[in-house]
Amino acid sequence: MTPPEASLDTRGNTPPAVLSCPPVTILRHRADFLRAARALRRGTDGMLLQARHRDDDDPTIRVGYTCSKKIGNAVARNRAKRRLRAVVAETLLPAAQPGWDYVLVGRPGVTIDRDFQALKSDLTYALRKIHAQT
Repeated sequence: MTPPEASLDTRGNTPPAVLSCPPVTILRHRADFLRAARALRRGTDGMLLQARHRDDDDPTIRVGYTCSKKIGNAVARNRAKRRLRAVVAETLLPAAQPGWDYVLVGRPGVTIDRDFQALKSDLTYALRKIHAQT
């Protein structure tokens, strides 16, 4: 889906009518998860946030999700990851910085049962603390 186009300017260019923010992609490769695990981390009641600055001049924000078998069976792990994805969709962009990788790790017995607003505030708090360290 492309953004709507604004009116034509005098040069014939058509800039997008919406503000562009850094694109967000999903981490897929194990090596990216391992690099994030060696970098900064901040634990909260509902999740653990691992973050690293890539230093590659790419403004893309990359996000990964992981939940171990300690959380439960596949249904419970997928539920925890869905909740983390929803929290990221509502909270990440205002607080995230371009060129960073973020990995959200679900916590056993907490990520699934924690209030959604509390999870959002956990992520906001963790991002603020991570970026205050740099």
